[in-house]
Amino acid sequence: MTAAVLPHHIAIVMDGNGRWAKRRFLPRLAGHKQGVDSLRRCAKACAERGVKVLTVFAFSSENWNRPTDEVDGLMNLLAGALAKEVPSLARDGIRLFFVGDRASLSAKVQAGLAQAEQATAHNDRMVLNVCFNYGGRWDIAQAAAKLAAAGQPITEGALNDAMALAHVPDPDLLIRTGGEMRISNFLLWQSAYSELYFSDKWWPDFDEQALDEAIGEFQRRERRFGKISEQLVQSPS
Repeated sequence: MTAAVLPHHIAIVMDGNGRWAKRRFLPRLAGHKQGVDSLRRCAKACAERGVKVLTVFAFSSENWNRPTDEVDGLMNLLAGALAKEVPSLARDGIRLFFVGDRASLSAKVQAGLAQAEQATAHNDRMVLNVCFNYGGRWDIAQAAAKLAAAGQPITEGALNDAMALAHVPDPDLLIRTGGEMRISNFLLWQSAYSELYFSDKWWPDFDEQALDEAIGEFQRRERRFGKISEQLVQSPS
């Protein structure tokens, strides 16, 4: 792959865990466990390919509406994944950020997120943003509220700097697995000029080859950002 056209930032809606499990007559939580394995594999593959930022949608603010046993299982799965995965992420040079509204999370979960971020704070090979209890509308609203509370004018630039993902550039490529063609309240502000790619694969089946196919499709597209093709030829930057 040509480094010059490699997406700097890839974002993924990891969809299809439940359907993957249902097809195998397994409980939905088994699909989410398999999804953690897929995330581990994908993060490693992105780092190896030179991607600098990976942002994944792990738990949306709407997911609280799911059955209580599934939500409880997801919370326990998160706690277990933190204990198991953070040491390897730290060794692999991956810096972890949890992005979302932490106020409604338990004190134990909040402490676990903070500890995981601190344990990887020195890494600079790749940033892994895990959007947990996140929603794109929430992000815009919290940014506007932050500016209003500080008495700052609400401008496009100020809002951008107040977003929960202000520490990374906007995603170049946004992938959704599971066959659905929508972004489901994910990175509404940040994906304004992202290339969208929809995969029929359920997230547990999204492997290195599927990732390479998505990157390959990205490399075949022309990103104009409001300009015309002739302008890009005249000024490649």
